Amino acid sequence: MGYRVVVAGATGNVGREMLNILAERQFPADEVVALASRKSLGSEVSYGDRTLKTKDLATFDFTGWDIALFAIGSEAAKEYGPKAAKAGCVVIDNSSLYRYDRDVPLIVPEVNPEAIEGYAKRNIIANPNCSTAQMVVALKPLHDRARIKRVVVSTYQSVSGAGKAGIDELWDQTKAIYNPTSHVGPSKFTKQIAFNVIPHIDVFLDSGETKEEWKMVAETKKILDTKIKVTATCVRVPVFVGHSEAINIETEEFLDEDEARDILRVSPGILVVDKREDGGYVTPIECVGDFATFVSRIRQDSTIDNGLNIWVVSDNLRKGAALNAVQIAELLGNRMLKKG
Repeated sequence: MGYRVVVAGATGNVGREMLNILAERQFPADEVVALASRKSLGSEVSYGDRTLKTKDLATFDFTGWDIALFAIGSEAAKEYGPKAAKAGCVVIDNSSLYRYDRDVPLIVPEVNPEAIEGYAKRNIIANPNCSTAQMVVALKPLHDRARIKRVVVSTYQSVSGAGKAGIDELWDQTKAIYNPTSHVGPSKFTKQIAFNVIPHIDVFLDSGETKEEWKMVAETKKILDTKIKVTATCVRVPVFVGHSEAINIETEEFLDEDEARDILRVSPGILVVDKREDGGYVTPIECVGDFATFVSRIRQDSTIDNGLNIWVVSDNLRKGAALNAVQIAELLGNRMLKKG
């Protein structure tokens, strides 16, 4: 049995990756349709060895379609998500709109697959923030073994997390630096991103944290454990694709770094690359196009009784967005088969 699958926002970075991953993982789809806004109507996108011509999201009838992968932003998801859900099509939404809704499961399949049971309340499933997704994949097996009390995370997030405009700005500013007659000021970002780092992602809240930092806290609690204390500093860096995170973990029980390394090596979705030598770790450029969440620099934190430090890297367009959405679709499909 195959599914009829919708990819909405198919011309964007994440939408294109969704189509790529559906094909790469041979998702059992009898039919796939690519939707876009009217300004991109008729654009062609690749799906495996096929080319799809985009159709109009605004006029599309979701009746008879099984699963819709949304990469269209919160405003559009607010308008079209309920329409698709009401028509009987299960929406897997990549925006932040539904992540904190009690009636909408927020899922990372390696971490909380059981939460899929809650999708029927709204016929909508939320995909987490890119920086949260890779972090909880790494935290879950350690939490199962030693119960995590507190997490301190600093992120190093690529410009692709800000969409095509972020990628273009880094590219244009980098070229301009080598051309004395040219200058490209900040537009998408608050300061120059080329050869710089910006400790500011999303809007500032009254607490002093940014919304991106707040998302990591709220989503980790919803996905993994409400009791875990999380504090985050999110930083935009001049990298095109791939988010990195330096994570400090405090556990209730002592967990030796060697045991932690062994646990992570056999955990789903994780690839450990951790040699204490030059180059014995993974950097963003090496994770591009890969499905895995990479963990390196696993070591004890001697400043607290039960502390560990780890370095986590992942392709944010994949595990942080498109891959996780497709994995949710796979999880959903398996559940539908069992119920059928």
